[in-house]
Amino acid sequence: MLAVLPQLIVSGIATGMLYALIALSVTVGYRATTVVNFGHGDLVMAGAYATFVFVGSGLPFAPALILALASLFLFGVLTQRVFMQPIINGPHLSLAMMALAIGYAVRGGARLEWGSEVVILGRPYDQGAFMVGSVVLTMDDLVISGFVVALLLTLAIVFHITPIGRLIQAVFQSQRGAALVGLNVHAFHGMMWGAGAALGAAGGVLLGLLVPLSPDLGVYTLIRGFAAMTLGGFGSPFGAVVGGIVLGMMEKLLGFYVSTVFIDITAYLVTILVLLIRPSGLFGQRATVRI
Repeated sequence: MLAVLPQLIVSGIATGMLYALIALSVTVGYRATTVVNFGHGDLVMAGAYATFVFVGSGLPFAPALILALASLFLFGVLTQRVFMQPIINGPHLSLAMMALAIGYAVRGGARLEWGSEVVILGRPYDQGAFMVGSVVLTMDDLVISGFVVALLLTLAIVFHITPIGRLIQAVFQSQRGAALVGLNVHAFHGMMWGAGAALGAAGGVLLGLLVPLSPDLGVYTLIRGFAAMTLGGFGSPFGAVVGGIVLGMMEKLLGFYVSTVFIDITAYLVTILVLLIRPSGLFGQRATVRI
């Protein structure tokens, strides 16, 4: 039983990288506006379908991916500016309901076009596997983990080294202070929601390489993204990454050593336990927030 432990850990890390990217995409929007986008899972789904459409139109995979991410970025900006910003000072429930309504509208559009049809997003690389000791590494594991690591490193450099990153950090720390020194906070909110949508779309594309696409794909991703955020700590980008990786490993380990049922319910159990034992998560701080 212990002989398969390294394989389970490696597979769990690869899956967790995907969860980490989705959790981080939600965190970016949340850190900027203190509003959780409960329709974010459907944007993840939309990113995968957008890439599928662009590839189907004859574009190579890389340009199709870039165009899909740009489209979801614009959609995220417009969503925040047109639908969320006018009610930003309203009841918290109205913000949550608006985000849900937008997500359901996106899902409805996918159902209108594809119905219950399951479509496949073809891999832009050859499938294969490599042995490292007793551990099998698939091309899916390598491509997804490599892409996510490169993206996370890029974001870390942008946020912590570049002048733009310092402006972002300033707004994260104090939106009122940023406004007082002349920064356009409303425009910043839109840009961050756009960035979150684009990151989520990237996660959707990577997920689409592993599983068939369906309009309900966003439900799967939203639950795991929120569980990773809860575990790592709401509002903590580092916590979102760690939470996603830990969640991925927990699913694999519990699913093998206890029961395959845990593959589906681990995210829910993690959310319940963290909220009961440590509501602020592993790296979060106690604060009064808006949902």
